[in-house]
Amino acid sequence: MENKNRSMDRINQFRDERNWRQFHNEKDLDLSISIEAAELLEIFQWKTSEEALKDFEHLKEEIADVLIYSYMLADNLNLDIDEIIQEKLIKNNLKYPVDQSRGLK
Repeated sequence: MENKNRSMDRINQFRDERNWRQFHNEKDLDLSISIEAAELLEIFQWKTSEEALKDFEHLKEEIADVLIYSYMLADNLNLDIDEIIQEKLIKNNLKYPVDQSRGLK
């Protein structure tokens, strides 16, 4: 969790140095997550996974954008990212028990 706190601190420092907090309300952060996720999808559009992965730097940048906006939204809502992920994994474990959900190949 310490790493994630440092990441959040760096994100907030970047934002605050530019006085961008005023633009980062929950609605606009949510829109930005969706827009960046679409940009991430665009990397794969009309390509095989192998072709898309050739532009790995672009892929990393778009993943980072989605995560940065997601972190900022969670921070605005005073959510602990590790905690909400753990809660969701517990729910998913109940919803998709291994003995009923394990993929076969």
